[in-house]
Amino acid sequence: MEPDTGIDAEARTRIADALAQVLADSYSLYQKTHLYHWNVQGPRFGPLHQLFSDQYNELWTALDEIAERIRALGVFAPTHSQMAARTIIPTANDVSASEDAILKALLEGQEAVVRSARRALKLAAEHDDDATADLMTERCAAGEKAAWMLRAHLN
Repeated sequence: MEPDTGIDAEARTRIADALAQVLADSYSLYQKTHLYHWNVQGPRFGPLHQLFSDQYNELWTALDEIAERIRALGVFAPTHSQMAARTIIPTANDVSASEDAILKALLEGQEAVVRSARRALKLAAEHDDDATADLMTERCAAGEKAAWMLRAHLN
């Protein structure tokens, strides 16, 4: 059955597609952050290990919320291969990178997710989809805070 919640089918599909981008980017960043959590080394190991843990756990929770919003719009959530094909977050290939290189890579990832969320937020607002707009507002705030924390370790 198609949802009948006041958002037409075309708008729901467009919003769900924007959310699928946020989901793909968030999932890729989750994996990257978790990988760096496992492999970070250097004098700041302790605080960075904990920071990355906090950030990948926050992302993990967000993944479910985003996917469930896509489903509430009447669209299937993307598969892993679909997300891998569309994410703009580069894969983490150098697990022995310096602390600063890791921080910079994660900072760029957080900012990319915020940009994806901001695009979905704008689209949701255009179609009076307050539930998606609220979720994307939360994602922007969480990503901006995470980016701030990463940036603070680089300055």
